[in-house]
Amino acid sequence: MFTPQTKPWWALFLIAAASFIPTIGFYYVGEEAIFPIVSQEMWEQGTWLKQYLYGNDQMHNPLFNWLIMPFAALAGWEHVLIVARILTISFTLATALILAWLVQRLFRDKTFAAFTAVGYLCMADLLLYHGWLSYVDPLFALFIFAAIATLWVGAREKRLALIVLSGVLITCAFLSKAITAYIFYGGALFVLLFEPGQRRFLLGWRTLPVLAVTFCGLFIWYASIPGGAAQQQRMFGELTHKLDNPSLVEYLTRLASFPLEVLLWLSPLTLLAIYLWLRKRNRKEESPAERVLFLTACAIALLNFLPYWISPRGGMRYLMPLYPLFALVAARIVWRSGDAALVLARNWIVAMLVLKFAVALLLFPYYQSHFRGQNYDETAADILTLTQGAPLYSMDVSSAGLNVTAYLNQRRLPASALQWPAADWSNGFLVARSADDALGSVYKRYQLGGDELYLLCRGAACTRQ
Repeated sequence: MFTPQTKPWWALFLIAAASFIPTIGFYYVGEEAIFPIVSQEMWEQGTWLKQYLYGNDQMHNPLFNWLIMPFAALAGWEHVLIVARILTISFTLATALILAWLVQRLFRDKTFAAFTAVGYLCMADLLLYHGWLSYVDPLFALFIFAAIATLWVGAREKRLALIVLSGVLITCAFLSKAITAYIFYGGALFVLLFEPGQRRFLLGWRTLPVLAVTFCGLFIWYASIPGGAAQQQRMFGELTHKLDNPSLVEYLTRLASFPLEVLLWLSPLTLLAIYLWLRKRNRKEESPAERVLFLTACAIALLNFLPYWISPRGGMRYLMPLYPLFALVAARIVWRSGDAALVLARNWIVAMLVLKFAVALLLFPYYQSHFRGQNYDETAADILTLTQGAPLYSMDVSSAGLNVTAYLNQRRLPASALQWPAADWSNGFLVARSADDALGSVYKRYQLGGDELYLLCRGAACTRQ
């Protein structure tokens, strides 16, 4: 992969990778605390097949937790957020490298492969936010895209081992998050079947059983875990919930705005590609085989994008498995537009990297110290000072409540993670989202940006000074 022609692009790739380093030390953001809290609870309870939050079964799949737990145990659970962030960044970088591998195998061009990888890594949503945020989505995207890449190359090169590997990878994607992994995979498989040579191989007597077993993976998992039927029902319910009917105006607004949102957050490569496509700039010649590869990538991306576009609800991060394919399509358009277009792309990528370092070193730390982030940790410290070893519980599942609870768990070590209170708890303190006399008396109220958090009390704890 490393030649004199690829070195400038790989140098930009390394700079982009280095730009993630400052994000490792940020305070909790959004709902990041879910996996650190759940991982600590699973580790303490010795449960590996079920996720628990505040002692309650979350009925979600635990592969990300499996990766967090051993590293957090080695580093110390007070560093669990750092561990989760490093893992997330590793997933993002690994996805970019797999994209480079796929492009090299398809187009046999090392420089184009390097350009595509750096273009992917510098997409705004990845570089500025979801590429380092310790949500499960980067891991989910890694496994899904790796499964599609190995399926595609395996079908083209008629290599059964790669088909088997793709089945393992898509099963890992499912174990990371959701049933939708198989929808992405099925969409890619459907597109690949249109090429006659690939169709004969994929439907052959050796390959077809492998694919059949692959799609049986979710049923095997649900049959193997405690309460699997209930978890299956819950996860299917989450999928159908996205189809709930909004108002007509809301739905039409989403239909019009969502593609624009995607193009914006996947810039600069996508916007540059559209500009060059409309201007019909200096198109390089390409072979019929290369044209088929480009159209295949377009078809896989668009077919899998369609359900999220027409769905009444959803967000950018649900499309993360498609980011590499969008990057491939956009990079190919730019690549075929000539050397001037590549220079323009390089300048846009450099500008995006400058923006990333400004955000990572200046803007986001300021935001966290003045609005949201540092105040989560300070609130946790204040709660521990006020409670002074009295029984303490948590039942706040808002993002602010989760983040404060995560810091409470870290500050209370080696004590166990906070749990949901029993219905008849009679003494102690409770971290809650709202003031509710049925839960307890308000001991103190905290304002965390636009969110409120309450420390409630019952019994003798309420008389503490």
